[in-house]
Amino acid sequence: MRQLLIMLLATCLLACTSKNNEPQPTVFWDFSTNNSLESTGKASYKLIKGNDLVSFKKDETTDYLNIEEGGYLYIPRKDCPALNFHGENSKFTIVAKINRREKSYEQCEAIAGMWNETRKKRQYYLFLNLLQKESGDQVCGHISDVGGPTPGHKWARDASIGQTSIAYGEWVTVAFSFDGQYAKSYLNGKLDVREGLNPYKFEHQLFDGGEDGSDFTVGAVDRLGEIGNFFVGGIAKLAVYDKALSEDEIAEMTKELNH
Repeated sequence: MRQLLIMLLATCLLACTSKNNEPQPTVFWDFSTNNSLESTGKASYKLIKGNDLVSFKKDETTDYLNIEEGGYLYIPRKDCPALNFHGENSKFTIVAKINRREKSYEQCEAIAGMWNETRKKRQYYLFLNLLQKESGDQVCGHISDVGGPTPGHKWARDASIGQTSIAYGEWVTVAFSFDGQYAKSYLNGKLDVREGLNPYKFEHQLFDGGEDGSDFTVGAVDRLGEIGNFFVGGIAKLAVYDKALSEDEIAEMTKELNH
């Protein structure tokens, strides 16, 4: 009996320790279980609809935040300081469960981050279909240490770009991390390796946009003087961490998002 009690206690302690060691998201939106735009996690931030092209819907398996072409959400910069990754505080991870749909024209597709091209206030952003370096339709993690275009280029060029095309009409989990040395893009919990582009070596700190830097936006970014690079489709869950998760941690997080 005593040995059984010791075994049960050890099992309980191990489970509690494992739970306590799990990385906690800075913000987490679970659109599949409620119709709230307010996050849980270390910080409670509320997304604001940019227009009426954002709504809550449900398909055969999943409740989700539906974004029509031209729709987007945002949090004013001053209201989300914990998402302002820059300088010595440059490490982070973004994970999202999405269902991509076609839009009426080909363009980059923005998921989430702080990225204002118009005012040269780029910091970090999770995209699909970046249309750079012979790429299209893959997961892309965009980063910037200068805010404006990469020196010598018209546009920002620093990004981890995966190998696999993201299908339309399917639920997938995409992720993007930066550890201060490498940007990495993930698809369904696995590093989507592409030689020279994923992982992408980037030994710089992220740009500090200052008080008037980019808002945190979902589904679009500010570019060429207007909101664009729209994502069209569903987002069921979205999490941001203030650390670069390991590949094992991202795989585990992907399993949780798919429950």
